[in-house]
Amino acid sequence: MSVRTPDRFNEENATFAVKGADSPDLDAGVAAIRNVVKTLPVRPGVYRMQDARGDVLYVGKARALKNRVANYTQVARLSKRLQRMVAQTRSMTVVTTNSEAEALLLEAQLIKRYRPPYNVLLRDDKSFPFILLRGDHDFPRVQLHRGARRVKGEYYGPFAGAGQVRKTLNALQKLFLLRSCTDGFFNTRDRPCLLYQIRRCSAPCVDRISPADYAELVGDAKRFLAGKSTEVQAKLGAQMQDAAERMDFELAAVLRDRLKALTFIQGSQAINAEGVGDADVFAMAAKEGQVGIQAFFIRGGQNWGHRAFFPTHVAEVPEEEVLSQFLMQFYEEVPPARHVLVDRELPEAGLLAEAMSERAGFRVALSVPQRSARRRLLEQAKRNAVEALDRRLAESTTQARLLREVAELFGLPDSPQRIEVYDNSHIQGTNALGAMVVAGPEGFRKGQYRKFNIKRAETKPGDDFAMMREVFERRFRRAQDEDPDREKGDWPDLVLIDGGRGQLNAAMETLEDMGIEDVCLVGVAKGPHHGRDGREVFHLMDGREFQLPAHSPVLFYLQRLRDEVHRFAIGAHRDKRAKAMGASPLDDVPGIGPARKKALLMHFGTARAVRSASLEDLQKAPGVSKAMAQQVHDFFHAR
Repeated sequence: MSVRTPDRFNEENATFAVKGADSPDLDAGVAAIRNVVKTLPVRPGVYRMQDARGDVLYVGKARALKNRVANYTQVARLSKRLQRMVAQTRSMTVVTTNSEAEALLLEAQLIKRYRPPYNVLLRDDKSFPFILLRGDHDFPRVQLHRGARRVKGEYYGPFAGAGQVRKTLNALQKLFLLRSCTDGFFNTRDRPCLLYQIRRCSAPCVDRISPADYAELVGDAKRFLAGKSTEVQAKLGAQMQDAAERMDFELAAVLRDRLKALTFIQGSQAINAEGVGDADVFAMAAKEGQVGIQAFFIRGGQNWGHRAFFPTHVAEVPEEEVLSQFLMQFYEEVPPARHVLVDRELPEAGLLAEAMSERAGFRVALSVPQRSARRRLLEQAKRNAVEALDRRLAESTTQARLLREVAELFGLPDSPQRIEVYDNSHIQGTNALGAMVVAGPEGFRKGQYRKFNIKRAETKPGDDFAMMREVFERRFRRAQDEDPDREKGDWPDLVLIDGGRGQLNAAMETLEDMGIEDVCLVGVAKGPHHGRDGREVFHLMDGREFQLPAHSPVLFYLQRLRDEVHRFAIGAHRDKRAKAMGASPLDDVPGIGPARKKALLMHFGTARAVRSASLEDLQKAPGVSKAMAQQVHDFFHAR
């Protein structure tokens, strides 16, 4: 069966499902693959190996699908890892493409979507931050941006972390006096804010600068972010000299301070990156079955930070293949620089460069530098990769020991691979929510954190026990529906509850009612001195309770888990409370968007006035049609 996708890919569901047991069977896997090979063309494309349940085991690409997939039937030539994969394979799905570069791009997309257990995986919980210079306003705003790039404007990045972005934004404010406030704040100002007073903004909101002069500042900022800081420095120097000659010493002092800020940024950001231009630098280190990859981000000769990555599922995979798969998954989220520097020759370097160029829309060069500043930068990245991997291994050893001690402490059969921690947050029952954080051997899994808005009518405001019951029922009801066999790794080995015996009993009763009796629950409560001595009391399901020594490493680890769920729950509650404070009765009126809501509030002054307005008054509001006025009137006067 063939299905043509809307764009350039053509998916052929060449599927052969083997009936029978789900247990691994090498002969059954080879038979399934041979039946698929009969239907395959000698064309480039991507294939997916699937088990008896349809879960994706592996995603691969090929220049000639028929030849590549046929290799999996020659079991004697396969590694032990691939033999295990073939033994689990019961069906395949194939997608043909127009070129091998397209196949490489699609492979990265599918690996990100399915996260198969036999592919090298880039595990990263956060998207990369960018600087956004917006283009949808007469006075563009400069801000930090994450996620999809839907807003009109120019994006600069990626930066290694939000810290580097904030540092650069701080420099932009000092250098170019660009506004950072929201449009709503901008539109309501009748006098300059504090940023103007401390010379971090030019106050375009109250016409302290003309549109033409602000546009000139924006142009200077763009040149600075593009690496042309020398031009900006020369321009500021000339302006300062001219102001001094005209005896405008106040302006000369402002320009002098901006020039000092630029000189400081040049000295701090261009370390080891001078003359490199736009480049992403990657160096890899491997040790004890783990891999660390260090990335440096250089734009316009400026060092925009570095980050270490630790791909998973790398056992028995050649190092060059690990780096190649990492690069394609990495650039699935991030636009590449014009130069990508790596520390070793890759077997399909030309194909990788072609795929990255197709995605970027310009030519991307992939190379191994041999001399000059680029080589020195690569060697620095290599040293950082080795050091980061050593730290990772040391932390993993410590973490593994802590998890073994946690298992002994709470009577678990093995070290917990998934720990869930729960807490509730509210103020006298308002804006109530529950929070769940997840931790494992590799640390916190922030991509799996969850918030639970307390919304059931039977849950009384401020009733912590009822809130805990609602959270647990919703969490584990979904687990029963989505993973009843507990094979996806989404069921916890240990559950920690921030609370005492009451919260623990509420959770136990909820799980018993659902027929779940094999999940270990532990309540973590403040001690007799309300936690001032750091001696929490641990409540077990059998009624026992105990405290750990004050300097116990396990105590510190469990406290860290508890503190993380506190942080997450309180932050989520604050966000919900802030959103509720800005809510308006007009938000509930069907068909009322931000523009009409603003028009009504500007005309009537308050939401209460809108609610009590007559139909004739509503029809007089600018931007409100007769039909919309009738709808608003009927909504508030239906009774």
